[in-house]
Amino acid sequence: MPELIHVLLVEDHPADVALTRKAFARLGTATQLHVALNGLEAMAFLQQTGRFAQAPRPDIVLLDLNMPRMGGLEVLDQVRAIPSLSLIPFIILTTSAAPSDVGRAYSLGANSYVVKPVKYNDFLDLIQTLDTYWLQTSQRPPRPGP
Repeated sequence: MPELIHVLLVEDHPADVALTRKAFARLGTATQLHVALNGLEAMAFLQQTGRFAQAPRPDIVLLDLNMPRMGGLEVLDQVRAIPSLSLIPFIILTTSAAPSDVGRAYSLGANSYVVKPVKYNDFLDLIQTLDTYWLQTSQRPPRPGP
């Protein structure tokens, strides 16, 4: 049985969450999608605090930049400063095509940057590529020990 792959989606728009769930469901791989509705929830999930105390360490994070309570760039900046989390791949999925946001995201360690909205079939292709490359083919960073 293949190892379960954990994906954290940090997204505050219900339609985007539903679209992502639908796309991952079509993969047919052992992937569990977890959702954080804002940056503070994402940090709690990643640091396993509060209601996320039993959360698994994600293998990859899909991160929106424009969210309430804490934006994606701040999440990325904080995560990259935490040694046990710093190697998790981050894919930015956002509406911002601003060169300053793109540059800042990459300077903070984003692994990829995708501007939405993305046509549904293109989004399915994106998720399939993400699954093939980041989750199935690439060697994921080691999980920290107990």
